Amino acid sequence: MDRFLLMTCFARAVETGSFSAAARDIGIGQPNVSRYVAALEDHLQTRLLNRSTRKLVLTPEGERYYAEVRRILDAVSESEMSLRENVMPSGLLRVACPTALSHMYVMPLVPGFLQRYPDLELDLQISDRFVNLLDEGAELAIRIGHLDSSSLRARRIGSFKRACVASTGYLEKRGTPQVPSDLKHHDCVIYTLLASGATWRFKDEEIPVSGRIRVNSPEASRESVRAGLGIGQGPAWLFEDGLRSGDLQIILDEFSAPPVPMQIVYAANRLVSKRAIVFMDFIAEEFAKIPQLNT
Repeated sequence: MDRFLLMTCFARAVETGSFSAAARDIGIGQPNVSRYVAALEDHLQTRLLNRSTRKLVLTPEGERYYAEVRRILDAVSESEMSLRENVMPSGLLRVACPTALSHMYVMPLVPGFLQRYPDLELDLQISDRFVNLLDEGAELAIRIGHLDSSSLRARRIGSFKRACVASTGYLEKRGTPQVPSDLKHHDCVIYTLLASGATWRFKDEEIPVSGRIRVNSPEASRESVRAGLGIGQGPAWLFEDGLRSGDLQIILDEFSAPPVPMQIVYAANRLVSKRAIVFMDFIAEEFAKIPQLNT
């Protein structure tokens, strides 16, 4: 049996969420898709999908195999496309993106991107957890900070200022820190997914901080700061509305660390698809127009 067809049926079943949707997408009968995926599992002697009447769920083995299958199918598609002139990019592009940046700046750009490239599908994996491109099937990831992996390549798309921010109410009650070391005597809002943990970076030093609330999302950090629960640190653009209204104030500005780079990363040892290239070009072009992302 055609192994390529089996892999295609498996991949589209994963991506569409059902055998019937995959069948419509590929243009074959639903019983055939189910039979082909079962044949692939028999060949591999491994269950790839758990079936129920409501949905398909990848097994751990299925997750690993899907990432490999997606790379194979993408490579075949790109190889064929490279032989054709003036072919519009097509297919499914998976991009991992940090939560706050996605909601504030990436999502508003998606309609324009999809309108420009009508044959493309976009799967935005919005999360603040670290996504391993080599294991999880994403072609691209938007990363904040400096690149520290030789297995990845990066395209810089901007930078931003990281600021210390507090509500006016908090500062009236607790006073305003004058130097970074003063933070040791204040409540700070701890963002638990920050790479440096409960240590905040400044121009010439790193300061361990503590507080009564810990959160795992930038938006929750912002709302905790606005509620007067403590001092927060994060991208200045995250606190923009509160700063504009006067509810929040930037503190310790003269001690701020250098701007933080933003990059789109991709695997160094993998063929970069045309759809990935046009996405990087589009985001770089649009981000260049946003002053908050070019400090």
